[in-house]
Amino acid sequence: MMLRSSSTIAATSVGVCHTQRLWSHSVTLNYRLSQFAGNPLLSNSAFVKWKRSIGSSNKNNRFRMATKALAQPLQNADELIDSVETFIFDCDGVIWKGDSLIEGVPETLDMLRSKGKRLVFVTNNSTKSRKQYGKKFETLGLNVNAEEIFASSFAVAAYLKSIDFPKDKKVYVIGEDGILKELELAGYQYVGGPEDGGKKIELKPGFLMEHDEDVGAVVVGFDRYFNYYKVQYGTLCIRENPGCLFIATNRDAVTHLTDAQEWAGGGSMVGALVGSTQREPLVVGKPSTFMMDYLANEFGISKSQICMVGDRLDTDILFGQNGGCKTLLVLSGVTTLPVLQSPNNSIQPDFYTNKISDFLSLKAAAV
Repeated sequence: MMLRSSSTIAATSVGVCHTQRLWSHSVTLNYRLSQFAGNPLLSNSAFVKWKRSIGSSNKNNRFRMATKALAQPLQNADELIDSVETFIFDCDGVIWKGDSLIEGVPETLDMLRSKGKRLVFVTNNSTKSRKQYGKKFETLGLNVNAEEIFASSFAVAAYLKSIDFPKDKKVYVIGEDGILKELELAGYQYVGGPEDGGKKIELKPGFLMEHDEDVGAVVVGFDRYFNYYKVQYGTLCIRENPGCLFIATNRDAVTHLTDAQEWAGGGSMVGALVGSTQREPLVVGKPSTFMMDYLANEFGISKSQICMVGDRLDTDILFGQNGGCKTLLVLSGVTTLPVLQSPNNSIQPDFYTNKISDFLSLKAAAV
């Protein structure tokens, strides 16, 4: 067996799950843990040394967070634009809210393209495939290619490919159509999904629920058809199928289903399985470094030449910081200015502004 690069060594066997029990409490740690799990070429001593270095690094990170300067309001848009080659945009709360386009987005994207900037759109929402998201952009009047879109549904399939997940194994999906379509495009067998949303369990004396023993991975994403049947089926697969992976698209607490209010996010579905299995999932969406590594390799981008633009501190901004990118927080989504400036908030972006169309107004003000 040959060692893979750091972006694809995430796991080398389906047995990776067994080491992911209560070790990690952050997405980044979870991803890094999987680099050691199931890999006989990485010795126990190497793993111990890595754990010690992480402990030391965490202490240093806490010190840096305590001393890091507060985020600055964006004042010179041209300076930021000229300093990077690529802008990665979150979608919900940045480009749109629910099915409503945020004011000034088309003009802003056109301006950035006219300056030769590469635009990439990354979303933790797994309900749609890349192709389906392309249609949503089109419906909103935005010209975006499917190759520029990276949804967490696609990240699931990309991750399974990166670890050479066996094609004779199945994936049980607690989630919606986007995950199913991306798995199908990648050539993976799946069961579950929306069709299990109508299934019920009749708890009779002596009732034993059966499950498919060929399931080698359980994927949990946002699911509007979530029910007890899915919780039990996924739990059985993870706990009873040897080496079964537990993968989450994201752990977002809330999401924007409409522009009227926040709704419970995919993290609530993931949390149910964490509770029933007592296992921590491997997360492939933001703020995990997997998607950033994939994007950098796919486009040949230097991470220092990327600016991550998002509305969430604990996913978007942390995603950019974990990847070594510049970060811009917009206040058009989840995060408010009081939350950003709260003494309890340790995640500080490089800059913040009200919405991405401020690129235009700040530019005009400078002129």
